[in-house]
Amino acid sequence: MNPLTEKQIRDSFVNATKREVAQATLPDLAEIDWERHDYLGWRDRKAPLSAYVTVWADGEPVSVLLRAPSAGADRRRSKGVCAWCEDVVVTDDVSLYAARRAGAAGRKGDTIGTLLCTEFGCSRNVRRKPTYAEAGNDPVAHEEYTGLRILGLQERSERFVREVLRTR
Repeated sequence: MNPLTEKQIRDSFVNATKREVAQATLPDLAEIDWERHDYLGWRDRKAPLSAYVTVWADGEPVSVLLRAPSAGADRRRSKGVCAWCEDVVVTDDVSLYAARRAGAAGRKGDTIGTLLCTEFGCSRNVRRKPTYAEAGNDPVAHEEYTGLRILGLQERSERFVREVLRTR
């Protein structure tokens, strides 16, 4: 992922009000290893029901405000597969996130939801060493398999952003 500034992130929100964007608490951007992220996702430490993702689409960052699961829901996480990283090993840290659609549809209350890694660990998950069942013992197969998982994560996260942007 290309490094982003606070201004780039705040300017790229497509489904949040100016007030929501101004109040969003961003992560420490200097601490992010941008080369190991396919998207930027974080929970707002000051507003526990707010979370955000920034995804590259058509060469531009697009940020989406998500409704995060409540604290009670976090304690009762159920097993599932993240719709973005599709990791079959880490299945006990997945939660349902919802996003208002952009524009008039979102102002009318239209939303879209998806299952995501609760703490947005998708980039780490797709880079883990493949299991024997996934790619055998061949190091070349491991590298190819990991490359396919990274590409899949990028495609699925971009598809979600496009769905948020879609007007019916």
